[in-house]
Amino acid sequence: MKLTILGSGTSFGIPQIGCHCEVCTSTDARDRRTRVSALVEGDNGTRILIDTPPELRLQLVAAGIDSVNAVLYTHDHADHIQGIDDLRAMSLRFGRLPVYGAPDVLERLRHRFSYIFDDTVPATPGTPKPQLATVPLEHDVEVVVAGVPVRPIVLEHGPAQVYGYRIGNLGYITDAKAVPDRAIAVLRGVRVLVLNALFERPHPSHLSIPEAIDVARAVGAERTLLTHLTHRTGHAALEARLPQGVAPAYDGLIMDF
Repeated sequence: MKLTILGSGTSFGIPQIGCHCEVCTSTDARDRRTRVSALVEGDNGTRILIDTPPELRLQLVAAGIDSVNAVLYTHDHADHIQGIDDLRAMSLRFGRLPVYGAPDVLERLRHRFSYIFDDTVPATPGTPKPQLATVPLEHDVEVVVAGVPVRPIVLEHGPAQVYGYRIGNLGYITDAKAVPDRAIAVLRGVRVLVLNALFERPHPSHLSIPEAIDVARAVGAERTLLTHLTHRTGHAALEARLPQGVAPAYDGLIMDF
Protein backbone atom coordinates (compact mmCIF):
# COMPACT_ATOMS: atom_id res chain seq x y z
CA MET A 1 0.00 0.00 0.00
CA LYS A 2 1.16 3.52 -0.76
CA LEU A 3 -0.01 6.77 0.85
CA THR A 4 0.51 10.21 -0.66
CA ILE A 5 -0.39 13.25 1.43
CA LEU A 6 -1.72 15.66 -1.21
CA GLY A 7 -2.66 18.42 1.23
CA SER A 8 -1.98 18.82 4.95
CA GLY A 9 -3.33 22.25 5.90
CA THR A 10 -6.44 23.66 7.52
CA SER A 11 -9.30 25.41 5.76
CA PHE A 12 -7.21 28.61 5.54
CA GLY A 13 -4.22 26.92 3.92
CA ILE A 14 -0.64 28.08 4.51
CA PRO A 15 0.42 30.77 3.75
CA GLN A 16 -2.81 32.25 5.08
CA ILE A 17 -4.16 35.25 3.17
CA GLY A 18 -2.96 38.48 4.75
CA CYS A 19 -0.67 36.80 7.28
CA HIS A 20 3.05 37.51 7.53
CA CYS A 21 3.90 35.30 10.50
CA GLU A 22 7.04 33.18 10.72
CA VAL A 23 5.33 30.08 9.31
CA CYS A 24 3.45 31.86 6.52
CA THR A 25 6.71 33.45 5.34
CA SER A 26 8.83 30.34 5.92
CA THR A 27 11.24 29.17 3.22
CA ASP A 28 10.76 25.55 4.30
CA ALA A 29 8.68 23.94 1.52
CA ARG A 30 7.02 21.70 4.12
CA ASP A 31 5.35 24.80 5.60
CA ARG A 32 3.41 25.48 2.40
CA ARG A 33 0.22 23.54 3.04
CA THR A 34 -2.78 23.18 0.76
CA ARG A 35 -6.17 22.02 2.04
CA VAL A 36 -6.25 18.48 3.38
CA SER A 37 -6.45 15.49 1.03
CA ALA A 38 -4.72 12.15 0.46
CA LEU A 39 -4.32 9.38 -2.10
CA VAL A 40 -4.15 5.69 -1.25
CA GLU A 41 -2.79 3.17 -3.76
CA GLY A 42 -3.55 -0.48 -3.14
CA ASP A 43 -1.23 -3.37 -3.88
CA ASN A 44 -3.41 -4.04 -6.93
CA GLY A 45 -2.48 -0.61 -8.35
CA THR A 46 -5.88 1.01 -7.82
CA ARG A 47 -6.08 4.52 -6.42
CA ILE A 48 -8.51 5.91 -3.86
CA LEU A 49 -8.71 9.68 -3.41
CA ILE A 50 -9.80 11.05 -0.02
CA ASP A 51 -11.69 14.36 -0.40
CA THR A 52 -11.56 16.96 -3.18
CA PRO A 53 -10.21 20.23 -1.72
CA PRO A 54 -10.03 23.52 -3.65
CA GLU A 55 -6.42 22.90 -4.77
CA LEU A 56 -7.10 19.37 -6.04
CA ARG A 57 -5.90 20.02 -9.60
CA LEU A 58 -2.63 21.46 -8.35
CA GLN A 59 -2.19 18.60 -5.88
CA LEU A 60 -2.74 15.87 -8.49
CA VAL A 61 -0.48 17.53 -11.04
CA ALA A 62 2.28 17.96 -8.44
CA ALA A 63 1.99 14.28 -7.47
CA GLY A 64 1.88 13.07 -11.08
CA ILE A 65 -1.55 11.49 -10.60
CA ASP A 66 -3.66 11.30 -13.77
CA SER A 67 -6.35 8.83 -12.69
CA VAL A 68 -8.19 7.54 -9.64
CA ASN A 69 -10.61 4.66 -9.26
CA ALA A 70 -12.79 6.03 -6.47
CA VAL A 71 -13.26 8.97 -4.10
CA LEU A 72 -13.98 8.79 -0.38
CA TYR A 73 -15.52 11.83 1.28
CA THR A 74 -14.97 12.45 4.97
CA HIS A 75 -17.60 15.22 5.12
CA ASP A 76 -18.90 18.11 3.05
CA HIS A 77 -17.24 21.21 4.52
CA ALA A 78 -15.98 23.53 1.79
CA ASP A 79 -12.28 22.82 2.25
CA HIS A 80 -12.96 19.13 1.57
CA ILE A 81 -15.26 19.31 -1.46
CA GLN A 82 -14.81 22.49 -3.49
CA GLY A 83 -12.38 20.87 -5.93
CA ILE A 84 -14.99 18.35 -7.05
CA ASP A 85 -15.09 19.76 -10.58
CA ASP A 86 -11.45 18.75 -11.03
CA LEU A 87 -12.69 15.16 -11.22
CA ARG A 88 -14.01 16.12 -14.66
CA ALA A 89 -10.70 15.51 -16.44
CA MET A 90 -10.41 11.97 -15.10
CA SER A 91 -14.02 10.95 -15.58
CA LEU A 92 -13.90 12.16 -19.18
CA ARG A 93 -10.94 9.89 -19.87
CA PHE A 94 -11.80 6.86 -17.76
CA GLY A 95 -15.58 6.89 -17.36
CA ARG A 96 -18.02 7.45 -14.52
CA LEU A 97 -16.24 7.65 -11.18
CA PRO A 98 -17.78 6.30 -7.95
CA VAL A 99 -17.78 8.68 -4.98
CA TYR A 100 -18.41 7.26 -1.51
CA GLY A 101 -19.50 8.85 1.74
CA ALA A 102 -22.16 9.10 4.42
CA PRO A 103 -25.69 9.17 2.93
CA ASP A 104 -26.42 12.69 4.22
CA VAL A 105 -23.10 14.00 2.90
CA LEU A 106 -23.78 12.59 -0.56
CA GLU A 107 -27.29 14.06 -0.52
CA ARG A 108 -25.91 17.52 0.22
CA LEU A 109 -23.33 17.11 -2.54
CA ARG A 110 -26.13 16.25 -4.97
CA HIS A 111 -27.96 19.40 -3.90
CA ARG A 112 -24.97 21.77 -3.92
CA PHE A 113 -23.58 20.43 -7.19
CA SER A 114 -26.80 19.60 -9.00
CA TYR A 115 -25.20 20.39 -12.34
CA ILE A 116 -23.03 17.29 -11.77
CA PHE A 117 -25.45 14.83 -10.22
CA ASP A 118 -28.79 15.76 -11.81
CA ASP A 119 -28.88 14.09 -15.21
CA THR A 120 -31.78 16.33 -16.23
CA VAL A 121 -29.43 19.34 -16.07
CA PRO A 122 -27.67 19.48 -19.43
CA ALA A 123 -24.01 20.30 -19.63
CA THR A 124 -23.13 23.77 -20.88
CA PRO A 125 -22.31 23.47 -24.59
CA GLY A 126 -18.59 22.98 -25.02
CA THR A 127 -18.06 22.42 -21.27
CA PRO A 128 -18.50 18.79 -20.14
CA LYS A 129 -19.33 18.05 -16.53
CA PRO A 130 -17.83 15.41 -14.22
CA GLN A 131 -19.38 11.97 -14.55
CA LEU A 132 -19.83 10.76 -10.97
CA ALA A 133 -21.93 8.09 -9.26
CA THR A 134 -22.70 8.37 -5.54
CA VAL A 135 -22.36 5.27 -3.34
CA PRO A 136 -23.60 5.66 0.26
CA LEU A 137 -21.67 4.00 3.07
CA GLU A 138 -23.02 2.81 6.42
CA HIS A 139 -20.74 3.54 9.33
CA ASP A 140 -18.77 0.61 10.69
CA VAL A 141 -19.79 -1.58 7.74
CA GLU A 142 -16.76 -2.68 5.74
CA VAL A 143 -16.99 -2.60 1.95
CA VAL A 144 -14.53 -3.21 -0.85
CA VAL A 145 -13.62 -0.04 -2.75
CA ALA A 146 -11.44 -0.43 -5.84
CA GLY A 147 -10.34 -3.81 -4.55
CA VAL A 148 -9.34 -2.47 -1.10
CA PRO A 149 -11.24 -3.11 2.17
CA VAL A 150 -12.62 0.15 3.55
CA ARG A 151 -14.42 0.59 6.86
CA PRO A 152 -16.01 3.97 7.64
CA ILE A 153 -15.89 5.18 11.24
CA VAL A 154 -18.35 7.86 12.33
CA LEU A 155 -16.79 10.59 14.49
CA GLU A 156 -17.85 13.89 16.02
CA HIS A 157 -16.70 17.17 14.43
CA GLY A 158 -18.25 19.74 16.73
CA PRO A 159 -21.98 19.77 15.89
CA ALA A 160 -21.34 17.80 12.68
CA GLN A 161 -20.21 14.27 12.00
CA VAL A 162 -17.37 13.05 9.82
CA TYR A 163 -16.26 9.70 8.50
CA GLY A 164 -12.82 8.45 9.37
CA TYR A 165 -11.65 5.41 7.45
CA ARG A 166 -9.72 2.24 7.99
CA ILE A 167 -8.33 1.38 4.56
CA GLY A 168 -6.45 -1.88 4.82
CA ASN A 169 -3.49 -1.16 7.11
CA LEU A 170 -4.08 2.61 7.03
CA GLY A 171 -6.17 4.65 9.43
CA TYR A 172 -7.23 8.10 8.20
CA ILE A 173 -9.02 10.63 10.41
CA THR A 174 -9.39 14.32 9.75
CA ASP A 175 -11.53 17.02 11.34
CA ALA A 176 -12.51 14.88 14.33
CA LYS A 177 -12.88 16.37 17.80
CA ALA A 178 -12.37 13.04 19.55
CA VAL A 179 -11.64 9.40 18.77
CA PRO A 180 -13.66 7.24 21.18
CA ASP A 181 -12.73 3.77 22.34
CA ARG A 182 -14.96 2.06 19.77
CA ALA A 183 -13.07 3.82 16.97
CA ILE A 184 -9.68 3.06 18.52
CA ALA A 185 -10.66 -0.61 18.61
CA VAL A 186 -11.33 -0.52 14.85
CA LEU A 187 -8.02 1.22 14.17
CA ARG A 188 -5.79 -1.04 16.24
CA GLY A 189 -3.48 -3.02 14.00
CA VAL A 190 -3.02 -0.35 11.33
CA ARG A 191 0.58 0.30 10.40
CA VAL A 192 0.09 3.97 9.53
CA LEU A 193 -2.34 6.41 11.15
CA VAL A 194 -3.16 9.89 9.85
CA LEU A 195 -4.75 12.24 12.41
CA ASN A 196 -5.87 15.85 12.40
CA ALA A 197 -4.10 18.03 14.96
CA LEU A 198 -4.97 21.71 15.16
CA PHE A 199 -3.57 23.74 18.08
CA GLU A 200 -1.75 23.07 21.33
CA ARG A 201 -4.88 24.21 23.13
CA PRO A 202 -8.25 22.40 22.95
CA HIS A 203 -10.60 23.28 20.09
CA PRO A 204 -14.39 22.71 19.97
CA SER A 205 -14.35 20.68 16.74
CA HIS A 206 -10.81 19.35 16.18
CA LEU A 207 -8.25 17.29 18.03
CA SER A 208 -5.50 19.35 19.58
CA ILE A 209 -1.89 18.25 19.11
CA PRO A 210 -1.70 16.74 22.66
CA GLU A 211 -5.04 14.96 22.11
CA ALA A 212 -3.83 13.56 18.77
CA ILE A 213 -0.68 12.24 20.48
CA ASP A 214 -2.85 10.48 23.06
CA VAL A 215 -4.91 8.87 20.27
CA ALA A 216 -1.72 7.81 18.49
CA ARG A 217 -0.51 6.07 21.64
CA ALA A 218 -3.86 4.35 22.13
CA VAL A 219 -3.95 3.04 18.54
CA GLY A 220 -0.30 2.00 18.54
CA ALA A 221 0.46 2.32 14.83
CA GLU A 222 4.08 2.05 13.73
CA ARG A 223 3.86 5.57 12.31
CA THR A 224 1.40 8.41 12.97
CA LEU A 225 1.24 11.49 10.73
CA LEU A 226 -0.40 14.71 11.94
CA THR A 227 -2.38 16.61 9.32
CA HIS A 228 -4.83 19.55 9.08
CA LEU A 229 -2.06 21.69 10.60
CA THR A 230 -2.19 25.47 11.04
CA HIS A 231 0.24 28.34 10.70
CA ARG A 232 0.71 28.18 14.46
CA THR A 233 3.04 25.20 14.01
CA GLY A 234 5.97 25.19 11.61
CA HIS A 235 7.05 21.77 10.40
CA ALA A 236 10.59 21.70 11.80
CA ALA A 237 9.65 23.03 15.25
CA LEU A 238 6.73 20.63 15.58
CA GLU A 239 8.75 17.65 14.37
CA ALA A 240 11.44 18.34 16.95
CA ARG A 241 9.09 18.03 19.90
CA LEU A 242 6.85 15.15 18.86
CA PRO A 243 7.36 11.71 20.43
CA GLN A 244 8.99 8.87 18.55
CA GLY A 245 6.74 7.42 15.87
CA VAL A 246 4.71 10.64 15.46
CA ALA A 247 5.57 13.24 12.83
CA PRO A 248 3.94 16.13 10.97
CA ALA A 249 2.63 15.28 7.53
CA TYR A 250 3.45 17.64 4.67
CA ASP A 251 2.23 18.13 1.12
CA GLY A 252 3.83 15.59 -1.16
CA LEU A 253 4.87 13.14 1.55
CA ILE A 254 4.88 9.56 0.20
CA MET A 255 4.91 6.47 2.38
CA ASP A 256 5.02 2.83 1.24
CA PHE A 257 3.98 0.19 3.75
